[in-house]
Amino acid sequence: MTIRDIRLFGDPVLITKADEVTEFDSSLANLVDDMMETMAHHNGVGLAANQVGVTRRVFVFDCSDDDGEPLSGHVVNPVWEPLSEETVTDAEGCLSIPGVRKDTERFAHVRVTGQDVTGKPIEIVADGLLARCIQHETDHLDGVLFLKRLEPKLRKEAMGEIRKSDWFQR
Repeated sequence: MTIRDIRLFGDPVLITKADEVTEFDSSLANLVDDMMETMAHHNGVGLAANQVGVTRRVFVFDCSDDDGEPLSGHVVNPVWEPLSEETVTDAEGCLSIPGVRKDTERFAHVRVTGQDVTGKPIEIVADGLLARCIQHETDHLDGVLFLKRLEPKLRKEAMGEIRKSDWFQR
């Protein structure tokens, strides 16, 4: 396994829609393994393939909590839907936009369907952090950063923080 470089805000790959995965082979398995290691290395709860420069529709997640069952894995070719109209606004950040966290509205309860690394169909029903993660990571695969989900005032604040950060390439 390899820790891959995380692409940062401004990299065009982050606003590129990822391609559907059609081959479930060892290269996909290696990508998922590398992404899990990369996410853990950076203390993330989710990571989409385009964040490591690969435009394939796959994300990994680790939303485990201290007292619950482990909530980690991956989804290939994810498609999610809200299970209710209820939304939750909470602080959200992104490994591709280090140091920026802003209140972001997301659906509270979702279902994601997709495939595992072998092509087997999977379905996950989620709420809490995992529901937020599913929506955030699928947005990445659609070329959408969480900044687009922010209220205009918060988006302006976030852009100011990005411009002042030492990692931002001008």
